[in-house]
Amino acid sequence: MTVTYVIDGSLVGNLDDFWKVVGESIGCGGYFGRNLDAFADCLRGGFGTPDDGDYAIEWQHHEVSRRNLGYPETVRQLEDRLTRCHFTNRERVAADLAEARAGRGPTVFDWLVRIIEEELPGGLRLT
Repeated sequence: MTVTYVIDGSLVGNLDDFWKVVGESIGCGGYFGRNLDAFADCLRGGFGTPDDGDYAIEWQHHEVSRRNLGYPETVRQLEDRLTRCHFTNRERVAADLAEARAGRGPTVFDWLVRIIEEELPGGLRLT
C-alpha cells in the first residue's frame, strides 16, 4: 500500500518553513534535515519514508509555495550560501545569485521539486 505524505504549501513562507512543514509531515519525529542534501537523503528512504520507496508526496497549495519560494527567497538563500561556500564554488554561486537577482534561473521551489522528482520519480502530485 502506497503511503501519501501531504505538504501543506499554504504554510510555506520561506525555506525554513518548508523544512518545518516537511519534517512534520514526512520526517522522523518532526526532523527532516535543514538543507538540500539532507532532504535528498531522507527521500531515498529510511529517514521517515518507507525503505522500499513505496510512497508519494502530495504538495497541496503548491502555488503558494511556488510564489513564496520564488526569486526573493532564492536570492536570500544564495546570498547566505555565498558567505559559507568553499572558495572554489564562489564564482558559480555568485553567477547563480546574479541570475536570481535578474529573475532568471531556477528558484528554491524548482530546487525542491527537482530533488523530489529525482529521488521519487512519478511520486509528486502538485495540487
